[in-house]
Amino acid sequence: MRERQTHRDRLRAQEFEAFVAGAGGRLLHTATLLTAEPATPAGANVRAGRLLCAALARTYAEWDGLRGEDPYDRTRQELAVRFAREAWRHRRPLGGVLDRLAPLERLVLVLRLYEEVGEDQTAALLGLPADRVRAVCDRSIAVMRSAGRGTAGPGRGGPAAGSGRGGPAAGSGPRGPRGPAAGSPFASGAAP
Repeated sequence: MRERQTHRDRLRAQEFEAFVAGAGGRLLHTATLLTAEPATPAGANVRAGRLLCAALARTYAEWDGLRGEDPYDRTRQELAVRFAREAWRHRRPLGGVLDRLAPLERLVLVLRLYEEVGEDQTAALLGLPADRVRAVCDRSIAVMRSAGRGTAGPGRGGPAAGSGRGGPAAGSGPRGPRGPAAGSPFASGAAP
């Protein structure tokens, strides 16, 4: 009996290690975008590393109970939840690509454009109406576009208001395992 349990534990650990080896880089980049820490130099994204470790620990603890659920989706969901819980404690600019955005704006933008989570799924994950998710995403895109042009409005460095409705179509962003397009705000920093 004990031998069978040891074998199961070893198999579980191997499966989890393979998952982390395959998805760990992209998940760390996601966490780095959420925390708005710079990705370089190495070790500059300490909060992101802690956030990812906590999310991975939760995924590992629930590994046997996933029952066909994608561990990447589960870990991404845990990252979002943990980030949302702690976001208001860390409000100072950190120099990352998305540091001019408020925590909710970063969370929505990363989920929608970097992680390519659907609008309805993002809304359900965050407990917000889909139209609010759309508005936050559009506003975030407008802020990032104004930052790219070097214009800074009042507040966090973005436009005073506006929904940015002229932005890219919902769902545009990185495609496939290669990650973000060269011109996107997600392209700078550590590669996924």
